[in-house]
Amino acid sequence: MIGAGSWIGEECRLHPRVTLYERVRLGNRVEIHAGTVIGADGFGYAYDGERYWKFPQIGLVEIGDDVEIGANATIDRGALDDTRIADGVKLDNLVHVGHSVQIGAHSVIAAQTGISGSSVLGHHVVVGGQVGIGDHCTLEDGAIAGGGAGILTGKTIRSGQTVWGTPARPLEKFKEQYAWFARLPELGERVRALEAKLGGK
Repeated sequence: MIGAGSWIGEECRLHPRVTLYERVRLGNRVEIHAGTVIGADGFGYAYDGERYWKFPQIGLVEIGDDVEIGANATIDRGALDDTRIADGVKLDNLVHVGHSVQIGAHSVIAAQTGISGSSVLGHHVVVGGQVGIGDHCTLEDGAIAGGGAGILTGKTIRSGQTVWGTPARPLEKFKEQYAWFARLPELGERVRALEAKLGGK
């Protein structure tokens, strides 16, 4: 389905059951795999103390040239600002892009990643599978988020930095801490043994 006011560039390929809501703009040579939905309303609500009211989602979705989007991905339209995906971006299957997200050129994002609203990814960013990115986060140019990383709301990942884990932290720090996590059962037994000795005196 192609909604009213949508614009599709040259040499695009839309596979079965792709849905473009109204006012979606595709550049040239865009490929969108089956089941993907682009331009649905973002998850925006305001709470008045008793109930949630829907916040209007009036922005567009703009997708640049040479973008490929995997199967069953979802890209929400902007709330006030537009959602923008720049040239050469590659999204895997089951990626969710929230409202007003900006993704820079030639970034790659693996399956089951969720990007919350108003986050900004620079160019040549690499995001592994099952990464969760909170709202209003920034991943600067060339940043890398390893698979399963959790990036907390408002966090900035600096240019060229590699992060892993939840909460996401620099790779070297993650590896150091992970080694200790693997030893926790052994260390727990040692602590219990020490406590038993001290308690027996």
